[in-house]
Amino acid sequence: MILPALTEAKSPFWRPVKYSLFPPLGLATLAAYLDPEDEVEIVDDHVERLDIGDRPDLVVIQVYITNAYRAYRLADHYRAKGSHVALGGLHVTSLPDEAAQHAGTIFTGPGEQTFPAFLDDLRAGTPRACYVSTGGRTIEGLPPVRRDLIKRNRYLVPNSIVVTRGCPQHCDFCYKDAFFGGGKSFYTQRVDEALSEIDRLPGRHLYFLDDHLLGNRRFAENLFEGMRGMSRLFQGAATVDSVLRGDLIEKAAGAGLRSLFVGFETFSPENLRSSNKKQNLAKDYAAVSRRLSDLGIMINGSFVFGMDDDEEDVFDRTVGWAVEHGLTTSTFHIQTPYPGTRLYEDLSAQGRIFSNNWDLFDTRHVVYQPAKLTPATLKEGYDRAYRDFYSWKNIGQAALTHASLKHRSKHFFYSAGWKKFEPLWDVVIKARRLALMTPLLEAVLSKVSSSPKDDGLRDKSLLPSKR
Repeated sequence: MILPALTEAKSPFWRPVKYSLFPPLGLATLAAYLDPEDEVEIVDDHVERLDIGDRPDLVVIQVYITNAYRAYRLADHYRAKGSHVALGGLHVTSLPDEAAQHAGTIFTGPGEQTFPAFLDDLRAGTPRACYVSTGGRTIEGLPPVRRDLIKRNRYLVPNSIVVTRGCPQHCDFCYKDAFFGGGKSFYTQRVDEALSEIDRLPGRHLYFLDDHLLGNRRFAENLFEGMRGMSRLFQGAATVDSVLRGDLIEKAAGAGLRSLFVGFETFSPENLRSSNKKQNLAKDYAAVSRRLSDLGIMINGSFVFGMDDDEEDVFDRTVGWAVEHGLTTSTFHIQTPYPGTRLYEDLSAQGRIFSNNWDLFDTRHVVYQPAKLTPATLKEGYDRAYRDFYSWKNIGQAALTHASLKHRSKHFFYSAGWKKFEPLWDVVIKARRLALMTPLLEAVLSKVSSSPKDDGLRDKSLLPSKR
């Protein structure tokens, strides 16, 4: 089972720490359906050398858009050696005809129901060319993730976990609607099963890789109640409206939430309407930052540049807002029209997409004609936004927005550590010593609050998202 490296991860400019965060949990989830006597290995091309001199009976490859060409080369290589090659993932679901040229079998949509059916057919000698996930989706009663196949010492955050599938929102630029087409697009585990999976993970720190951890209030509320007293420190992702609605975010903080990836995306109401991100309309972004900060939850803000209402001032305005409101880290993206999304359909119909080189669809390159910007201006502004936000000056100014000295110190050193000490991270990764960083990471998650009088009341932490 192979996760091919993304194109940027094989370039001379890649950031090893970014690709050493999380193990390939999706492949480990599917591996649980294999029989106990089956010999299986998961190879993550980002963190280990891929030996292609073998000839396994079955090769399963997970395909994202920017690892597609490498995935296809690997698939063609193994097919030529006589292996049965199966391809699945976001890109396969978006462009099944393209992927089918390189595989004996393809999967579209989530694989919890289709992969076991495929294994039965393969053992019977009658594997089908395509397995399509439609109705009847569930992740209740799944076999335990094959965490024994994960090489934990190669990852900074080996304790990643997913307890839901999909997202209840329907943003035009998101892959989700294409991937979950033909069936339920958001569903959850049973709470007791999720808690059991958490119990299997050593240490204190967890990272929920769910698209929207707060998407189902009843599930999230019961999950957080079950986690109280477990002494866990965890991170996740949620939407602006879910942070502002009710008291669910307080329950999450009480269970150990210490950092949150929040999709602010854009300040323009017109951009929000045109991208169908209605859940952010008329929402007070400043109130989100205040509420999370008051709870001791660090913020990784997500922002998209190049939407149709964006003009040249969007970059400086966005960075200025993020610094002013004390965001610990920010993840900036160039709008990217992924195949299978409504955004791709719209821009394609308008003749505005000028590249279908999937290597460039990484949210760092411009592959379409923006409405009010030139491609060069968009790219330069995106690069400048990262430089400016993570400048020493702005790291310091953002840290000073917090009330307590402890809070300010943690913000400063965490933000600086993520972007300013790349050589140190590279040495640790190359020496295969990431496991030694876990105690340090958990120590950084010591309690802090927004009040200088109550510095010992709440924790705070952040690892920026891989998105």
